[in-house]
Amino acid sequence: MQQSLAALIRSTLALLGALLIPVGVIVAFLTPILPVGLPIVILGVVLLARNAVWGRRFIQNTLARYPKLERFAPDWLMRLIFGEHR
Repeated sequence: MQQSLAALIRSTLALLGALLIPVGVIVAFLTPILPVGLPIVILGVVLLARNAVWGRRFIQNTLARYPKLERFAPDWLMRLIFGEHR
């Protein structure tokens, strides 16, 4: 019972993260002067990478394919996304 509840919560958080990413992009386009969309996208990426294996793998493959993206992410953000320093 506890494992199924934990799996349900993790799946829900991963889905929430996947939904927050496009919402954050839309909010970023609607508020070009204030960077309101960026924290929403960061929260979505963190939730997705921490709660779904496929989300973590997708982000790792994207960073491997485009290594210049990692330059824009500070160390604290990489630790928050992956749980350890890359």
